[in-house]
Amino acid sequence: MHFHDCFVNGCDGSILLDDNATFIGEKTAVPNNNSIRGFNVIDDIKAKVEKACPGVVSCADIIALVARDSVVHLGGPSWEVGLGRRDSLTASRALANTSIPPPTSNLSALITSFSAQGLSLKNMVALSGSHTIGLSRCTSFRGHIYNNSNIDPSFAKSLRQICPRRGKDNVLEPLDRQTPTCFDNLYYKNLLQGKGLLHSDQELFNGSSADSLVRRYASNPYEFFKDFAKAMVKMSNIKPLTGSQER
Repeated sequence: MHFHDCFVNGCDGSILLDDNATFIGEKTAVPNNNSIRGFNVIDDIKAKVEKACPGVVSCADIIALVARDSVVHLGGPSWEVGLGRRDSLTASRALANTSIPPPTSNLSALITSFSAQGLSLKNMVALSGSHTIGLSRCTSFRGHIYNNSNIDPSFAKSLRQICPRRGKDNVLEPLDRQTPTCFDNLYYKNLLQGKGLLHSDQELFNGSSADSLVRRYASNPYEFFKDFAKAMVKMSNIKPLTGSQER
């Protein structure tokens, strides 16, 4: 959620806004619809924070803090979260549709997308390691398991049993089958074996400039944790609203 928020007009909580008379929100954009979960969690936290200290803590800051705390809870690294973001009063479905890289992206498109947000190749490969947790829908990895050759054949075969060529779009598969609720470096070890669930995952290890970073993180979880934390801090500072700014 933090990633999908920050990539659209910066880290401003706009992903939480529902449609209204003046704009169509980001929740129904292609990268977010039926994909982003947990809006109710942020709503619940916000309600409790408002009761304890009204009008002080923004939803954008809550999303940033929850991103850090959930990673720590699942065994990952911690980092200091800078605070003071203000919430946007507007959202952009159109920008969400173009700024968030889809799971069909090749490496060049991924690099371009992250670069547009001021994030380097190293940042991008480290942030992709968040796919060590979570689930993906059949519709997001169908093309990879049926059309691509850079995938382990037995892995592809097992996925085809749950994700047919047509139908069952919302069947879920862990992005990391071995430890789907543990924040570790197995995501990168899977890429070395051709077992990236998404096309965009396996693009990080496909005979390109990203290969050396994937190897480094696969062999050294400390390096992954360190670089992931740094990249999260950098991402959380993308064009935040502060002071009396409005958007």
